[in-house]
Parts: sequence; structure tokens; C-alpha cells
Amino acid sequence: MESPHSVNSPRRTLSLSRQRRATVSFLDSDEKNNSASGLSADHGPKPSEVYGFVGSITTVVATVIFLVWAYVPESWLHSIGISYYPSRYWALAVPTYVMVTIVLMLAFYIGLNFMSTPSPASINTVYDEFSRDPLRIEFSDDGDEKPIDPISDIGIDRINDAMFNNST
Repeated sequence: MESPHSVNSPRRTLSLSRQRRATVSFLDSDEKNNSASGLSADHGPKPSEVYGFVGSITTVVATVIFLVWAYVPESWLHSIGISYYPSRYWALAVPTYVMVTIVLMLAFYIGLNFMSTPSPASINTVYDEFSRDPLRIEFSDDGDEKPIDPISDIGIDRINDAMFNNST
């Protein structure tokens, strides 16, 4: 028996291409396969969605536990049966240590960038291994048009002349 997608003649080829064009869909391949069910390829939520949901719930629960531990009086904690918990010193010490660590990391990062940057008087601030000197090509004066100059860096003398020369 002949397959419904087999092509026997040019006329059949054209009719198949028209049918395909009429059923164009803008869905991704995963969405095409599961457009009716609304699920991903494995018939469940995507792992990134699960990790995001679990992470957000964990963050909220940990914040609530921290705030209860930090602000509820000890007598109330003992009355509901919670007797083992860290010292209240850590309720202030841990956030303080985290903030100081972040500030020191930023200061270290900025200092490291200052150490790795050449001084303003260094020639390395003007030229590096990717600099290109302009090519000195002499063109004949036969035609009115000059070709476009090849890509190169503008010399510091031309920049200084353009910026600081008052005789314009």
C-alpha cells in the first residue's frame, strides 16, 4: 500500500506543500508535542521551575524561622517546647559578618582592578598588542576619489591636535 506522504508526481508535490503551508505553527517542538496537555516532554514540570519554587519556599521559611528566633522572647520559645537554639548573639553577628564580607570583597575587587591597570603616564594606555599603525600609502592624483583608508588607530598627536589646538 502506498504511504500517504509518498510523492508520485509534481502535482502531488505541490498539493502536499500547500497542505504543509496551511498547517504552519509557531509553537516550539516541545509545545507541539504537548499542546493539548500543557505539560513538558517528560509529562511534568521543568526542573528549573521546581528548583525555583523549592528555593523560594525555603527562603521564606528560613526567614520566618530566623525572625521568630531573633525577636520572640525566650520564655515564649520555652513554652512551646523549643529549648535548644543558638545564642542571640548570632542573630546580629551573622548578618553583620555577611555585610562586612561583601564590603571587603568589593574593596578587594576595586583594589585589584587599580593594581592591574597601568598608570596614566604609561605608554600602555595608548598602545597595546592590538594597535595598528596607519599605513602610508601614496595615491596618484589622477582621479578625484581617494579610496577609504585601511582600519588603524588614530595617532595621539592627531588627537591632541584636534582637542587642544586653539587655531581652528
